[in-house]
Amino acid sequence: MERRIQKLLIANRGEIAVRIIRAAHDSGLPTVAIYSDGDRNSVHAQMADEAHSLVGLTAAESYLNIEKIIRIAQKTGANAIHPGYGFLAENAEFARAVIAAGIIWVGPSPEAIEVLGDKISARQIAEKVGAPLAPGTKEPVKSAAEVTDFVSQYGLPVAIKAAYGGGGRGIKVAREGDDVEELFESATREAVQAFGRGECFVEKYLDKPRHVETQCLADEFGNVVVISTRDCSVQRRHQKLVEEAPAPFISDKQSAELYEASKKILREAGYTGAGTCEFLIGADGTISFLEVNTRLQVEHPVSEEVTGIDLVREQLRIAEGGKIEYSDPEVRGHSIEFRINGEDPGRDFLPTPGKIQSIQQPSGPGVRFDTGVKSGDQVSGNFDSMLAKLIVTGESREQALERSRRALEEIQVHGIPTVIPFHRLLVNESTFTAEGADFGVYTRWVETEWNNEIAPWSGIAETEELETLKTISVEVDGQLVSVSVPTRMLGEGTNFGKPPRRKQSHHQTSHSGIKGNVVFAPMQSNVVKVAVNEGDHVNEGDLLLVLEAMKMEQPVTAHRSGKISGLTVEPGTTLSAGTKILEIED
Repeated sequence: MERRIQKLLIANRGEIAVRIIRAAHDSGLPTVAIYSDGDRNSVHAQMADEAHSLVGLTAAESYLNIEKIIRIAQKTGANAIHPGYGFLAENAEFARAVIAAGIIWVGPSPEAIEVLGDKISARQIAEKVGAPLAPGTKEPVKSAAEVTDFVSQYGLPVAIKAAYGGGGRGIKVAREGDDVEELFESATREAVQAFGRGECFVEKYLDKPRHVETQCLADEFGNVVVISTRDCSVQRRHQKLVEEAPAPFISDKQSAELYEASKKILREAGYTGAGTCEFLIGADGTISFLEVNTRLQVEHPVSEEVTGIDLVREQLRIAEGGKIEYSDPEVRGHSIEFRINGEDPGRDFLPTPGKIQSIQQPSGPGVRFDTGVKSGDQVSGNFDSMLAKLIVTGESREQALERSRRALEEIQVHGIPTVIPFHRLLVNESTFTAEGADFGVYTRWVETEWNNEIAPWSGIAETEELETLKTISVEVDGQLVSVSVPTRMLGEGTNFGKPPRRKQSHHQTSHSGIKGNVVFAPMQSNVVKVAVNEGDHVNEGDLLLVLEAMKMEQPVTAHRSGKISGLTVEPGTTLSAGTKILEIED
C-alpha cells in the first residue's frame, strides 16, 4: 500500500540524526528534530527544519520517552518517524504507538521486531530455515546455576546474552567457571538498564571468531536483497570499533551461505525495511548465526560506499510502500569505517566525557566523515561514546588502507581523548592489513593479543554545568507562547551577563583511579553495584564495585590486599571523575 511521507521526525540524536536529516533533505522532505536538555545546541537540532525539546537530561527522560515523542510528532504535523539506531529503534512498543497514532513507522513491523529482536525466537527461526547455528539454550536461563549446567554439557567459553539486547550491551563471556555468577548478574543488570528487560540466554562461544554480517533490505512484497557483507571483528567489550565492506578473506562458498541464510531468515519473519543479519565465523571456518538487528546499523555507510545505494532513502521509500525492483547489487571497491569514540585507548578504552575544544575533519579522495558534534560541544556521559565515523573507500582494500592512513593523520580532536591513536596503529598492524601475513583479527583480538603501548591521554578534561532555565510567557504576533530562557539572560542572581559556570575537573585524565591506598572514580559515572562493605577484607583483583558510563559497565577491582574503609558510595550514586570511593588499608 502506497503512503506518502510529508514531514519526518527523527527520534534520535547525534551522528545518526544528522545522517537521516541529510537523506530527508535530499528527498525534499522537511524534518523535525528532538533534543534533550544537554543537546539544545547540538548539530542535529540546528540542522533540522524544526527542533523541539524533550525536557529532560537522561535517556529515560528524553529519547526513551515514547509519549513525549509521539506528542511532538502530532504537534508538528510530522506524519512519519525514523528511529535511527539505539534508543527506541528496536522497541516494538514504540513502533506500535507510532502506528496507532496514525504515523508512518520507518522500520519493520512490531511483530518482526519482537520475533527477531528476541534472540531466542530469532534462533528458532534460524533453526527452522536451516541457518547455521552454534549450540544454545532455547529458552531464557533463570539463574547462574542454569548457566553452569549448560557449561557442564558444552564446556567453556560460553556467552551470556541479553535476549532483548543489541549494540554489544548485555553480553558477557564466561571463560572460567568461577566467573559465571558475577557475569550472569552483570549481563542481566546491563540488559535491564539498557533495554528494560533482563532475560538472558546462553550459547557456546566460538573461539577466536570473526564477526561477519549482511546488510539487507526487504519490502512488503516479499522481496529481500543483500546489499553487501561486512566484517566487524575489530571490537572491544563486544562493541565494534572498525567495520569494512565487503567482508575480506571469506570464500565464495561462505559468502553464498551468508546471503542465502539471511534471505531465508528475513522472509520467514515477514521483515520489511533495512536490517542486518549477524554471524560468527570460527577459526575453522564454521559459520554460526548470531542475531538480527532490526534497524539501520552504525556501519551502514561502508555498504553504501561499495554499492552506491543510499540505505536511508531506501528505508523511506520502503516505508511509503515502495517495491525493491533490483537484485543483490554488484559490490565494487572496498570501504572501511573507523568509529571515533570519546574513549582513552591508553586506559583500556575508558569512556571519557568532556568538552571538545576543536575538531579538524579529514577530506580528500575516498573520504567521508559522518559526525554529530562540532568544536565546543560538550560530550555527555549520559549517552554513547561515539562522536563521529570516518569512512574511507578505495578501488581495493589496499587503496582503502592507504587512504585511511592519510585521513587518520589529518583528523584532529582536542579537549578529550579519542580512539584515533588506536586506529592509526591498526592500519599499520600486519594482523589487520594482512600484508605478508594472514588476516588474524577476531572479536577479542584487541583485548587478548594486541600489544597496547598507547600512553594514557595526558590532557585535562573539562565538564560544564547546564544552564538553568526559566519558562516565561511572551506574546508573538498576538499569540501567547511559552519560552525557556537561560536565567543569565534575565539578570537573575550573580550570573547575569556571564557565560554558564564551568567546572574544571582538576584531574589529569591519565588518572588511573588509584593513589596510594585510595580508590577514586576514574571517570564521570554512575554506581550500579557495590560488591564490598565497610570493614571487609579483600585480596588484590577482587571486585569492589561496578561503574556505568556512556552506557557501558566498568568493573573496579582491588589494586592491593587489605581492609575496606571510608566507603562513600552506594548503587545509584553519581560520581564525578576523581571522586574518592574508598580506601584499602593495611
